[in-house]
Amino acid sequence: MKKLTRSRTNRWIAGVCGGVGEYLDIDPNIIRAVYIIFTVLTRFAAGLIIYILLWIIIPDGAEESPAEAPPADA
Repeated sequence: MKKLTRSRTNRWIAGVCGGVGEYLDIDPNIIRAVYIIFTVLTRFAAGLIIYILLWIIIPDGAEESPAEAPPADA
């Protein structure tokens, strides 16, 4: 089951858009573009508040677990 987390690899600021893009299987750049348009159209207040709330609410992406990591001697 997929879990919504902030991206640790595809981030510009906090990984919110990257995490949403990975969760929805959409290019994170599309999510970023939609977010920027939304933020500009709402005169920045709503977009910034939503981003900060998501930054706080969505957990940071977990590090790669040892079971998924490639062998150290490879």
